[in-house]
Amino acid sequence: MKSLIDKQFKLSEHNTNVKTEVIAGITTFLTMAYIIFVNPSILSEAGMDYGAVFVATCLAAAIGCLIMGLWANYPIAQAPGMGLNAFFTYGVVLGMGYTWEAALGAVFFSGLCFFLLSIFKVREWIIHSIPLSLRLGIAAGIGLFLAMIALKNAGIVVSNPATYVALGDLSQPAAIYALLGFFVITALAYLKVTGAVMIGILGITVMAMLLGHNEYGGIMSMPPSIAPTFMALDLWGALDIAMLSVIFAFLFVDLFDTSGTLVGVAHRGKLLDKDGKLPRLGRAMMADSGASMAGAVLGTSTTTSYIESTAGIASGGRTGLTAVVVAALFLISLFFAPLAGSIPAYATAGALLYVAVLMAGSLAHANWEDPTDAAPVLIAALAMPLTFSIAEGIALGFISYAAIKALSGRFKDLNPAVVVLALLFALKFLFLD
Repeated sequence: MKSLIDKQFKLSEHNTNVKTEVIAGITTFLTMAYIIFVNPSILSEAGMDYGAVFVATCLAAAIGCLIMGLWANYPIAQAPGMGLNAFFTYGVVLGMGYTWEAALGAVFFSGLCFFLLSIFKVREWIIHSIPLSLRLGIAAGIGLFLAMIALKNAGIVVSNPATYVALGDLSQPAAIYALLGFFVITALAYLKVTGAVMIGILGITVMAMLLGHNEYGGIMSMPPSIAPTFMALDLWGALDIAMLSVIFAFLFVDLFDTSGTLVGVAHRGKLLDKDGKLPRLGRAMMADSGASMAGAVLGTSTTTSYIESTAGIASGGRTGLTAVVVAALFLISLFFAPLAGSIPAYATAGALLYVAVLMAGSLAHANWEDPTDAAPVLIAALAMPLTFSIAEGIALGFISYAAIKALSGRFKDLNPAVVVLALLFALKFLFLD
């Protein structure tokens, strides 16, 4: 007779067991636990309470993992996404001047749009309408955007009135620690050490404490209050017409990031059906969008599926029990707020730089032999760090793709969705900026 857990997660059908799924969940958590430290560090620069964001991060991740595990039954973990949290702080709040409350409202509306697209099954049409070259350029641009933020936070890159940017003082402790952390994380990742990013962050934090450059704040305590960010989202403020591009950017990046992660992870775990499609895709998408809306209410940026889930899949995870284990570990992490608060910005800078390397790797898949494909890729990728905005990078990518393809007579490469979006973005630059 099958156990209740076996029935819920269909362990026997997937040739797995509870022990394997638990180990897979622990493995996935260790590879993505760095978000517990990095997300509050980034969002606190937008003026949000560090402790409240820490709690919101853990809770949003746990909610996303539970929905993904219990409803969609996939071993895919969720948490606030890298890149989108940076865009939230540096692009929307510090760059465009909106309040963090309005930015949370934009996150909520993007999650709601994602949810509706999943219900009405429009997602496949949208995904297939956007050219691969644009998707590659946007993914790489987010990576370069993260790299720019990491270098700036560590003082490795500084402003210069003549050249805009210049090399900072590499003899400063922050720069040294950030670079050392990046080197260590990269080496550990190459050696396939589980939790390489988290080890690098904690290692630099402890080293800085021992050398007197960082203060010890403790390890465990009761969770901080979430009151400063809970239900603080400003929905009316997010409806400002200039915020439409921000909502679209959150939605667009989350949609393609999630779809790519789901298919990639499912392929690795041999979870696709005979036609190469992902069963219960709608449920998985709604788990992602639901977690984003919940995260906005709690007080964090967009929640998305994590590619680090492949680590758990490689360890044997095949069902939603893996995701449920990850959720439990995020809830346990709520009691480690003092440790998270002890992590300095330069310790997370190395992690940001490493994540940037992974995301920028999408440039390798671009078609560099065709300039009509290569040029929009480069424009989208470069625009994000140089304008300090994911939204502007996406807009310039669409405009350049449509214009170059049309002027080259490659009308067959254009579709209505791309043309309409390119025109809307062009009108925005002409009349709203």
